[in-house]
Amino acid sequence: MTAFWTEADYDDHELVELVRDPESGLTAIIALHSTHLGPGAGGTRFWHYAEPKDAMRDALRLSRGMSYKNAMAGLPMGGGKAVILADEKRTKSPKLLAAFADAVDGLGGRYVTAEDVGITEADMAAVAQRTQYVSGLPTEGNDAAGGDPGPFTALGIFLGIKAAVKHKLGKDSVEGVHVAIQGTGSVGGGVARLLAKEGARLTLSDIDADRAQALAAELGAETVSHEAIMSVPCDVFSPNALGAILDEEGIGRLDCKIVAGGANNQLKREEHGPMLAERGILYAPDYVINAGGIISVTLEYLCRTDGAPCDINEVRARIAQIPERLNDIWRTSDETGVSPDRVADRMAQKLIGR
Repeated sequence: MTAFWTEADYDDHELVELVRDPESGLTAIIALHSTHLGPGAGGTRFWHYAEPKDAMRDALRLSRGMSYKNAMAGLPMGGGKAVILADEKRTKSPKLLAAFADAVDGLGGRYVTAEDVGITEADMAAVAQRTQYVSGLPTEGNDAAGGDPGPFTALGIFLGIKAAVKHKLGKDSVEGVHVAIQGTGSVGGGVARLLAKEGARLTLSDIDADRAQALAAELGAETVSHEAIMSVPCDVFSPNALGAILDEEGIGRLDCKIVAGGANNQLKREEHGPMLAERGILYAPDYVINAGGIISVTLEYLCRTDGAPCDINEVRARIAQIPERLNDIWRTSDETGVSPDRVADRMAQKLIGR
């Protein structure tokens, strides 16, 4: 992981910190991309990486994405991300979480963490025992921001898919629209349920085939293998698993009119957004459509630290603005011929002073 600043995904990050605690077995990377708008906010990913360089790449890409996401969502937060390098069995212990919490606390509020892949609300509650710079904590009742960000992320994606269907297909509803969903976890499953409620036709896939089958049985959907989902003929392909799937090979497999989903960093490289546009596929920039979760946990954090409003209605009102942000991007793309991903990047870069 030496010379990370020579990596293609390094983007003048303000701080990249390697954290080691041999006693607990912790190896983690904390990356702060920008604190121009406020503390770097972004979740912690607990994942087994084949190579350390893959973890560094994830931290760099995800933290930059959080800068853009928070800026485009109008939040007073910068962009940061942490990855904890798990062993093959994904062993997680109280000592490991405590050591990570101490590392976050040592940054003095420059980084505010929350949950991401492999991290739960309970894990965040454990981290919160040792640092105040944490969000996504369990909540009581249904009228407060915070808690599991998955349902809020899913709501924003659902609204974004509806906006994309309106823009590309001219339909006011997703009734009868065929959506192929990759990933049926907290986010993908939530998107599927919302789409099914409005009458969409669904094809589901997950690396956990049993989970996909169970959700399909619940919703009356079809399933395919996780290897086949990107080739399914459909109106909308919705990626809600891990990122970097839209490369030359992946884009070549697509048989859809729209790509709109919650996975972070769906485009493997910057040239792949224009490649989608050249194929006539409408792309919803991931960090715009999937901002619902960070909206919720940020308002929770601000409520706890600054006394700002944290009513659930405020969260929903902000999530309801996601479709109009997407429409602004698509209108500009249509007018200029610049692909939606690059339009969104330029908007975000202007907001964070880059």
